[in-house]
Amino acid sequence: MFVDSHCHINFPDFAPRLPEIFAAMVQNKVSHALCVGVNFEDLDSVLALADNHPNVYASVGVHPDHDDDAEPTIERLTELARHPKVVAIGETGLDYVRLTGDLEWQRERFRTHIRTAIATAKPLIIHTRSAAEDTLRIMREEGAERAGGVMHCFTESQAVAEAAMELGFYISFSGIVTFKNAKELKEVARIVPMDKMLIETDSPYLAPVPHRGKVNEPAFVVHVAEEIARLKNIPLEQVAQATTDNFFRLFQPAPVAAA
Repeated sequence: MFVDSHCHINFPDFAPRLPEIFAAMVQNKVSHALCVGVNFEDLDSVLALADNHPNVYASVGVHPDHDDDAEPTIERLTELARHPKVVAIGETGLDYVRLTGDLEWQRERFRTHIRTAIATAKPLIIHTRSAAEDTLRIMREEGAERAGGVMHCFTESQAVAEAAMELGFYISFSGIVTFKNAKELKEVARIVPMDKMLIETDSPYLAPVPHRGKVNEPAFVVHVAEEIARLKNIPLEQVAQATTDNFFRLFQPAPVAAA
């Protein structure tokens, strides 16, 4: 069985296709998915999916790209994290690509999420783009290792991966690792130990080969696993078992039956 450790299947375009999406998960042996929150406005749809599907979990957070969203506080995030299907804090982190100028608010928001994760004893889901140095610095300053978590949709260097793993974080690979031009990322995937690795789709984005350019969905996470198996020259079953075990070790959800 496989687990999609990061997806956004609450997005409106998915609604008419949800039965098809869950059927495809079963067909492709994808047992569970984590639907990740990116703002407060759409959080109800994330929680509804988790409430209505025993094999879907949720997270709460405000993405660093959302500069026009209500600013999160430790109190509000903590209250939301009490929901029984919420297993993580995030998506949080730093993104210096889409937004420019004075981004101190983004760094303060990141600190708020780290402090909430520590207070609630829930792991962090961290997003970083062109901001690895500041991301790692703030993680160290705030003691993010006390919460642990995952560097999601990893696209950084081996050095960044090693620094994150030293802080107790997992490295999650998305469909990008299947792209022909992702040569450096493929080398990172070869090096990251299986006991520190997760796999994800980040759907609806970044569909892996052979579905590149299409709308991504949790069933496609098997193609990420296949590429990891190829890069490491290990059986696909080993990737499935390790990444599934890692998911449940990190997020520690309450036991539920797969759909």
